[in-house]
Amino acid sequence: MNKGICIVTVAPVRAENSDKAEIVTEILFGESADILEVNKNWTKIKMHYDGYEGWMDTKQIKLVSDGELSKRKVTVVTEDFSSVIMNDGKTLLSIGSEVDFPVVASRRSHDLRESIALAAREFLNVPYLWGGKSFFAVDCSGFTQLVYKIHDIKLPRDTYQQAEVGNPLTFVEESQPGDLAFFENEEGRIIHVGIMLENQKIIHASGKVRIDTLDSTGIFNKEMNKHTHKLRVIKNVIN
Repeated sequence: MNKGICIVTVAPVRAENSDKAEIVTEILFGESADILEVNKNWTKIKMHYDGYEGWMDTKQIKLVSDGELSKRKVTVVTEDFSSVIMNDGKTLLSIGSEVDFPVVASRRSHDLRESIALAAREFLNVPYLWGGKSFFAVDCSGFTQLVYKIHDIKLPRDTYQQAEVGNPLTFVEESQPGDLAFFENEEGRIIHVGIMLENQKIIHASGKVRIDTLDSTGIFNKEMNKHTHKLRVIKNVIN
């Protein structure tokens, strides 16, 4: 099976081979995938990181052999942005991108939970985008997946899949920075996720990446003076 590597800063991955189709996720610079099908200007991929499938612009992915892929020594960009010089000029890469050359190392805390919380806070006010998975724009599960990726913790792409990872907590008061909180709709379907901070604060992507308060009911938005998301469960995903 052919393989490919994303060659642009971030590329939308769509449900169908059309510019009008829904963006289901994004692929970052250097991330690799299996090539499932090529249809003129569109290539269907299955991403190696999380197994997500979709269609992307053929011009935004480079074919590579199994041998080339196996020889790559990948470094994940852990700064918010990394400015690198490519053959055709300067390129700005998002956090979470994968490169096979040295990049500036992140100055993060040695404490894993503190480091996750600090990294999450760097996304404050980044706009919400359905399917977004970069520092330019994120959805709720893209945000959590990206923050954990740079800490070598692999999460699935979708919220309901992430909810299957880790160990549940009994009380909100037991939560620690780095735990994941999940929220459900009226039908009981898990539809939202956020990262716990200290003092029962939560950072999540809703309109933009923002910090709110969490109680046993759910997320309380002070600006709207109401609860906006109903709590289902909090899980410890850090071993």
